[in-house]
Amino acid sequence: MKILLATDGSKYSKTAINEIADRLFSPKTEVCILAVYEITAIENTLEPMGVSHEYYAQFDENAFQNAENNAISAAEILENKNPNLLVTTKVVSGSPKSAILDEAEKFKADLIVVGSHGYGAIERFFLGSVSHSVALHAKCSVEIVRK
Repeated sequence: MKILLATDGSKYSKTAINEIADRLFSPKTEVCILAVYEITAIENTLEPMGVSHEYYAQFDENAFQNAENNAISAAEILENKNPNLLVTTKVVSGSPKSAILDEAEKFKADLIVVGSHGYGAIERFFLGSVSHSVALHAKCSVEIVRK
């Protein structure tokens, strides 16, 4: 079995990580932990609102480091609680909704696992729901773990 476990470092993602860590799986079950970060889009040479390009570059580097730390932390939890799992990590930039679906296809995932932030209708309208979008568009099974 191949499982794609998406994490953003939130308490909702940690609930999903612990849910997978506590389950029994057949030996050699593969879990790819995916952390997605969004980069700042600067398209011209003008410095937007007086902020230097170096600031944005540092912001993007910090976003990458944060995503990488989230993936490593999730891997440590899984490896400690469930050593039978074959755990890998991957950090990509982009929109979380699209990146999760793209990476699930590349990985040939049988299951995508995401945490739910539990947004209500108004919040979903304004913020969007990654878990809802993934569930609607995935080509494999999706499990949304609630806290």
